[in-house]
Amino acid sequence: MADETTKAQVAQPGGDTIFGKIIRKEIPVQLLYEDDKCIAFPDIAPQAPTHILVVPKNPIVQLSQAEESDAALLGHLMIVAKKCAETAGLSKGYRIVINDGADGGQSVYHIHVHILGGRQMKWPPG
Repeated sequence: MADETTKAQVAQPGGDTIFGKIIRKEIPVQLLYEDDKCIAFPDIAPQAPTHILVVPKNPIVQLSQAEESDAALLGHLMIVAKKCAETAGLSKGYRIVINDGADGGQSVYHIHVHILGGRQMKWPPG
């Protein structure tokens, strides 16, 4: 966990990201969902037994930089997250997380939704 915090502290917005390479199929992943707006795949460093990322194909750098015109896409990401959680069998519940900025733990500056489940989530989260 500390490693992710360290990554977030040194990550900088700008340039291509790993998610851009995944979207362009330059880096292979196990796609769990894909449509014209987003993709979903398992996180390579899972923080729960089930940890799925939902990533928009149109890169928004941070949630705090989203525009009113991004509202439909952001809503779509939430619906896709719900579908992925259902498909993953997370019937007892799950957590949705969007990290924003260094203090929010954002280590990749391409907005993405984390779906965490398969165990009891703790509160407060971090």
